[in-house]
Amino acid sequence: MSVFIAILGLAFLVFVHELGHFLTARAVGMRPRRFYVGFPPAVAKTVRNGIEYGIGAIPLGGYVKIPGMHRVSEADADLYFGRTLRQTPELIGPTQRLKRALAVEDDDAAGAAVAELRELAGEHPPEGLERGVQEILDGLSPDAYWRQRTWKRVAVILAGPATNFVFAVVLFACLFLVGGGKATNTVDQVLRGHPAAAIGLRPGDVVVAVNHVRVTPPDIATRISQSHGRPVRLLVRRGARLVTLGPVRPQVIDGAYRLGFVLRGQHLGVGESVWQSVKLTGIVTREIGKSLARLVHGQGRKDISSPVGIVQGSSNALNQGVQTYLWVLGLISLSLALMNLLPLLPLDGGHIAFSLVEGVRGLAVAREVYERVSVIGIVMVVILFFIGISNDVSRLGGS
Repeated sequence: MSVFIAILGLAFLVFVHELGHFLTARAVGMRPRRFYVGFPPAVAKTVRNGIEYGIGAIPLGGYVKIPGMHRVSEADADLYFGRTLRQTPELIGPTQRLKRALAVEDDDAAGAAVAELRELAGEHPPEGLERGVQEILDGLSPDAYWRQRTWKRVAVILAGPATNFVFAVVLFACLFLVGGGKATNTVDQVLRGHPAAAIGLRPGDVVVAVNHVRVTPPDIATRISQSHGRPVRLLVRRGARLVTLGPVRPQVIDGAYRLGFVLRGQHLGVGESVWQSVKLTGIVTREIGKSLARLVHGQGRKDISSPVGIVQGSSNALNQGVQTYLWVLGLISLSLALMNLLPLLPLDGGHIAFSLVEGVRGLAVAREVYERVSVIGIVMVVILFFIGISNDVSRLGGS
């Protein structure tokens, strides 16, 4: 169940990301053709106002189909209709007229050629023809992406990572608001299967002393960690009485000796919660940026994780409590935002970079150029994916 909820959480972050693209595209006048959460095959889909909404069977991705990401060229006609022409030679004439119109950028003539193709194909068009016709029409339409002003294209692509970023800030602020601020001496959660649970520590207990030394909230973790695995006793206030728990040996958890409990946070006001959230987001963003920089210099390989590791980490966090899981979900949302801003096609950062280049040149970059650069980006993304899988398999095997 924890793994299932973790997968749903990742799918939700993808939904948030794609929703940012979708809503912004509609706001600036680019009517999306499809909005999917998950990858094909489709589990369910419906069409409303000319937009196809669907849920894919693989819940680790998603996409928004925006019309005309590239200017239509002669090569597109060969790509979409090459097989069809071998089956239906009578379509060769209008296809050639379409290619000539595209070559001289005569959109009206290209539209007329497409209409002729449709008419000749009749009620039962050859396989693939209808899809090709729709792709060409999308590329010729007034709301095509490549026709829009640079700021509109950048806004639509940037909206995905920006929505993940804003979601993380809002989530962190909510967590600070409900008790994630300055730590107190009161125990909030006791993790199952850890030493604290073995000695009977309970949520609501107030930690008074560690090994007979009175402690403030910052001292509790420090004194337990400094035990280096030697037995520890806790003095706690439970209701109106004092109770001694232990001795018990701390375990190494996340690189430090701990007993396995979480202290309750002091509630913060709305303003302070938002400010702490912004500060935390800045710190995490800086650390993720450093991690990416180390990767560029050939270091930081162990920092990479695949969807398998993300789901596993989210599942483990959920086992430690809902709030812990939500903190991790916010961190994943930030990571998705920053990773997508890398200037690699087909990532969002790559599309933003090409939009800026086209804005400076005043000319659309040919689809062939996009495809060649995309091959490089896809290879790099696949390499990162397999490094992440390797890391995750090693971690799972080691656990």
